[in-house]
Amino acid sequence: MSQQSDSTLCYYVIMKTTINIPGDILKDAMRFSKAKTKREAVVSAIADYNRRQRMAALARHLGTCRNLMTADELRRMRESE
Repeated sequence: MSQQSDSTLCYYVIMKTTINIPGDILKDAMRFSKAKTKREAVVSAIADYNRRQRMAALARHLGTCRNLMTADELRRMRESE
């Protein structure tokens, strides 16, 4: 358990698992992420994958909100102030 702030506690669950990862793929992951350990490379790859999935989910909402100002409307509003 790690305390994130005075009022918010953050719990980390660590799982130990055995997986077979092709050596060349793991070497590339270590090289691209500049990881010093295999674990660091795998955690980095999973975190990057999760970040990309969250961004893709957000991108699916682009253009779906009709009540937002356009860039031109925002610029005109700022210029009139």
